[in-house]
Amino acid sequence: METVYLAGGCLWGVQAFVKTLPGVKSTEAGRANGTSQTLEADYDGYAECVKTEFDPSVVSIHELMGHLFEIIDPYSVNKQGEDVGKKYRTGLYSENPVHLKEAQAFIDKRTDSERIAVEILPLTNYVKSAAEHQNRLARCPDDYCHIPEEIMNRYK
Repeated sequence: METVYLAGGCLWGVQAFVKTLPGVKSTEAGRANGTSQTLEADYDGYAECVKTEFDPSVVSIHELMGHLFEIIDPYSVNKQGEDVGKKYRTGLYSENPVHLKEAQAFIDKRTDSERIAVEILPLTNYVKSAAEHQNRLARCPDDYCHIPEEIMNRYK
């Protein structure tokens, strides 16, 4: 198994979508690349993300990036749907440099690559979100989500 951290706006919908993808073995809602190790601190620069454990023999980084692009506006800076703020930026973070190269290659091959606002960065910090945010849409299906239902259910 390998792990990447996917940021696509509000993590509730991202987690609900990512956990349905072929090859994804587990997900966890969290915060990537902030400066604090606690959930109680003031905003510290993190991006809401989903820790994604996947089987690389079933799904590649290229495919995971394609799936991420199904649920985001890749041109939007710090905004997805009605959620606005730096914590809602989009990206792929990893401790594995190969993942970062593969994700950047996905973007570089696109004809619109110069317009894409998706970060591809090393993971420098990760904090698991509170229990209330884990699998939130499964427990509270009427909560707001920027991902249309037909996309959310595409791989179920």
